[in-house]
Amino acid sequence: MRALALVLLLATSLPAQTADKPVLDTARSPHAVLHGVPVSAVKFSDGFWTQRRRVTADTSLPTLLELFETKGILDNFRRLNGKDVARRGPLFTDSDVYKWLEAIGFFLQERDHPELRASAREVIAIIAAAQEPSGYINTFYSRENLKLRHTNMRHGHELYCLGHLIQAGIAWQRATGETTLLQVGRNMADYVHREFLTAGRPIFEGHPELELALIELYRATGEKKYLDLAGYLLAGDPRNEAAVPPREFVYLFTVRPFVTRQIMEGHAVRAAYACAGATDYYLETGDARYAETLQRLWQDMARRKQYITGGIGSRGAGEAFGDPYELPNPQAYTESCAAIATMFWNWRMLHAWPEARFMDNFERALYNGANAGLSLDGRLYCYRNPLELTGNPEDKIRNPWYDTTCCPPNLQRIMASLPGYQYSTSKDGLWVHLYHGSAMDWKLEDGTPLRVVQKTEYPWKGTVDLAVSPHAARAFVLHLRVPEWAPKATLTINGTPWTGNLQAGAYAAIRRTWKPGDAVRLTLDVTPRLTQANFRVRENIGKVAVERGPLLYCMEGLDQADGTTAFDWYLKTNPPRFAESWQPELLGGIVTLKAQASRAPKATERPLYERYAGQSAGGRRAGEVTLIPYYTFVNRGTTTMQVWVPVE
Repeated sequence: MRALALVLLLATSLPAQTADKPVLDTARSPHAVLHGVPVSAVKFSDGFWTQRRRVTADTSLPTLLELFETKGILDNFRRLNGKDVARRGPLFTDSDVYKWLEAIGFFLQERDHPELRASAREVIAIIAAAQEPSGYINTFYSRENLKLRHTNMRHGHELYCLGHLIQAGIAWQRATGETTLLQVGRNMADYVHREFLTAGRPIFEGHPELELALIELYRATGEKKYLDLAGYLLAGDPRNEAAVPPREFVYLFTVRPFVTRQIMEGHAVRAAYACAGATDYYLETGDARYAETLQRLWQDMARRKQYITGGIGSRGAGEAFGDPYELPNPQAYTESCAAIATMFWNWRMLHAWPEARFMDNFERALYNGANAGLSLDGRLYCYRNPLELTGNPEDKIRNPWYDTTCCPPNLQRIMASLPGYQYSTSKDGLWVHLYHGSAMDWKLEDGTPLRVVQKTEYPWKGTVDLAVSPHAARAFVLHLRVPEWAPKATLTINGTPWTGNLQAGAYAAIRRTWKPGDAVRLTLDVTPRLTQANFRVRENIGKVAVERGPLLYCMEGLDQADGTTAFDWYLKTNPPRFAESWQPELLGGIVTLKAQASRAPKATERPLYERYAGQSAGGRRAGEVTLIPYYTFVNRGTTTMQVWVPVE
């Protein structure tokens, strides 16, 4: 208790906020073209993500803390400071607490949340008191498991937990100026460097993640040993290869040199985290081998192995990538953490190569693959996010707790940090990546103060109004992302049509002398559209998905007529017609789509197999179906659901 009181006393004596740093601090990264705008510089107004983030702060974070107490996760730290309890949970539970703290750190960068701040301080004190004098901290490899320390590099998660500890410490320090948690992480990082690199002992990270944290720690401290340790992990140590079965080179996505990777394979989260860390390493070193490998792997993912939700990982076995175009719907694993990992990777790729394809991919995962992982009330989470459900009541997709609790706090830290992904700067001006009502108060890279106010009802409506106000008239480039799904976009400046290159899937570069109050209007066509899959995705032949703006839609059985399931209907697509309706009381407020369809006869009325007699199943009747945004699936109870719908 004395240690707890001392840490809290020190914490409360420090300033509320000491630094304006972005989510990814590339200010001094020599190979970064873009540089982020801090979370603290962007204030969201009412809108789509404001509601989701409010639920996260008010409900998700407090209830997860309660579960940490109920499940003994915080007691795992207390026992190392004298509490007589058994350790509970899997060996990687420390990381879940660290991600929870990181989320609070991001929320506090935006504005104060006194209750969250107080809760986090108490947890930080508990963690700090558990650290050994050597700097080592991990609640599993202590006391009765002390002899297991450093013996299970493949699956022990020691370094994985450290990565999340460092990231939490950085977020907390940037929010509050308090360095206790960051120092705990640095102590452990120094321990690893001393005990392995300095001592010449081989080490590898069975679950890539630490690389991201070490490089951000290098950026925060300037200590090159952290960058060197990340480079060592990415390069691999040949002494480790004999200790790892060949099949695990694929699964772990580590041990062997990153630059030898040819395809995205193995555990999806591990692979995407490794790619994100490797991109960080490229941003600092400019190593051309990394650039070539990263571009190759990104193309493999985006063109052959990624779901329309932005999720990755098609196989439940190993939570892994499948073969090219192996994208089954009901069996889709698409762990929430995997979608988030692609977002981290895309964000880093964007800062090295500012191309809209990376942000288009980010946005797809954000609005669909990751967004689906958190229930509308903020109390339930998806670990996996399938694209089809049979309605089996035993298939518990949304749950308040998982023994492997990686996804809930990961979703929370994405929601918390979201304002930090809206803008970037470059030498020539400002980049606008995401559209949401907000006010940004920041500066151009020449120091000119700049305020940008967005007003929009995106994603429900496609009009985005931006008021651009430099402190004084200033020539710079405003880069506006035109999503790849918006080929009919229009753009006006102070009411006059812009005549520059306005291309879908690219940034429109508006070069002019901007004056305070200049008005930009970007209009994106959010008319519902049909999407088909590559013919090699065999399960989706003869089917389409429905998208509207950045949102993917799905059918749930409980919305369909006469008690039919989602699987009893065929969309009429010649031509496709959708009736759009804003439903403020449904699922937190959504736009529903109604489409003409035909209803097939009941499956029980036909044999399991019969002679083929043409395309029609026979006996169809005209009808209408309702579609809702995918992220809202299974928020009203068990029902059938499908994303890919058969067409006539």
